[in-house]
Amino acid sequence: MTSWEKNIRKVVPYVPGEQPKEKNIIKLNTNENPYGPSKKVMEKAVELENLKLYPDPAASMLVEAIADYHGLSKEQVFVGVGSDDVLAMSFMTFFNSDKSILFPDITYSFYDVWAELFKIPYERVAVNDSFRIVASDYYKDNGGIIFPNPNAPTSIAEPLSFVEDIVSHNQDVIVIVDEAYVDFGGETALPLIDKYDNLLVVRTFSKSRSMAGLRIGYAMGNPKLIKYLNDVKYSYNSYTMNMPSIVLGVESIADDEYFKSTVAKVIETREWFKQEIEKIGFSCPTSAANFLFITHDTKGAKEIFEAARKENIYVRYFNKPRIDNYLRVTIGTREEMEKFLVFLKKYLNV
Repeated sequence: MTSWEKNIRKVVPYVPGEQPKEKNIIKLNTNENPYGPSKKVMEKAVELENLKLYPDPAASMLVEAIADYHGLSKEQVFVGVGSDDVLAMSFMTFFNSDKSILFPDITYSFYDVWAELFKIPYERVAVNDSFRIVASDYYKDNGGIIFPNPNAPTSIAEPLSFVEDIVSHNQDVIVIVDEAYVDFGGETALPLIDKYDNLLVVRTFSKSRSMAGLRIGYAMGNPKLIKYLNDVKYSYNSYTMNMPSIVLGVESIADDEYFKSTVAKVIETREWFKQEIEKIGFSCPTSAANFLFITHDTKGAKEIFEAARKENIYVRYFNKPRIDNYLRVTIGTREEMEKFLVFLKKYLNV
């Protein structure tokens, strides 16, 4: 090791889902919405101009649109470059105790990466044998809590009473609820933000709003939390949101009918596909997300993953303890899921 390497911050990075370059693939590995954004978004994109100018650092148009949609004040909303950016800012802003933050052992795998990157002590709290988060495990002393609801990659959602149980037992620290998938069947914690000043709810446009490519995420909480987040953002990078994301994000919110119709399509296809794969030996938890977390009675997940990939069908496999015999399968269009089902039946000789 050279002398300058001793001062390098070294972390094991998050590994994102594969983004294949081939054409004619079925891509079910990164939880995108297959239907694309609203036509109003695409029409507005053609009108974009003034890209030579810096965007509004406060992203005021987008903040106000999000606030109006959720019945909040603009002082209760923070926006960032995807929910990953919002969550990273939140880690930097709120998790500065010498006590360990808590999150599930089976969850979004970026949490421990951020904790390592920002030198935040942390503890992975084991979910139970049914992959459920146990609220009472979070009653102990800690430096903050974060968990997704619905959880990923398990797809399991907990009711609002469960979230309040955790928040009410931890009012001396910040509790972050990551609601990336809540629109597909979860129950939002948003009604609690006026009751608990230590609660932050984080959302994204990448899943249910079909805008993963524009990187829009946001947080909702009491104005004091939002101010602290903005203070960190302006100290780090004042122009986090680009102009197209701001303008097109507003258009997406305006077309609520399209948003709700595509979410309904995903849910309908999810329930149909779940029933079909259960007939051929698969099982999975009840999903409240835009994906299923599946395992087979006799065939290994890694072998299915590799066989599907050879047929240009991409799903997600996690080579991790407790879940190394599961696949996370994003819900695509009905046609895509029918083709995947044909593959599975052929592979299993059904």
